[in-house]
Amino acid sequence: MPPLTRLLLVEDHAMVAEAIGQALGRVPGIEVVAKAGSIASAVAETGRTRPDVVVLDRRLPDGDGVAAIGRIRAAAPRTRVLVLTGEATAAVAAAVVEAGGAGLVVKSSRLDELESAVREVAAGGVVFPPALLPGVLARLTGRAGPQGAALTPRERETLLLLAEGAGTAEISERLGIARNTTRNHVQHVLEKLGARSKLEAVAIARREGLVD
Repeated sequence: MPPLTRLLLVEDHAMVAEAIGQALGRVPGIEVVAKAGSIASAVAETGRTRPDVVVLDRRLPDGDGVAAIGRIRAAAPRTRVLVLTGEATAAVAAAVVEAGGAGLVVKSSRLDELESAVREVAAGGVVFPPALLPGVLARLTGRAGPQGAALTPRERETLLLLAEGAGTAEISERLGIARNTTRNHVQHVLEKLGARSKLEAVAIARREGLVD
């Protein structure tokens, strides 16, 4: 029997979470110890259960999963994070690495591929689609640094909400921060992306693969 891997599944769609949870729960050596449907719940459950691996959806109701990796690992430093995404780009993969994540798996992957990724990450390895590795390495070594690579986790969350069409008041409410703080985050996003407006910032972010 392989060593037991304790797993926390973070997915906000109940049917998807149930399907993935049941499938992984039937795999010998993997135990789904908890599920969460938001970043806040994921952080709390990580601290409570101390899982070996967190399988983390990239898009969650209260923010960008990639931007939350640091908070999850702060709750349990030995926990490793594997991100699930609908579409993978070199920019997203690089953001996962920079945030401290251990891998990236596309949602269209087969169950055996997800299982293999979980085992690899639990064993201390990293998992990224082979086609993205050259781009990831280039971006991380600065040969082709993406605009937005220097965004902080909170700035990434702000950018995601901007892409959803949220205004300053809504961003403040959803992130639980003051409006002046939100305005500062927005200004920093514009400066780091080299944009002159929120609309241009979102356009640049979409081109770079920082948002869907």
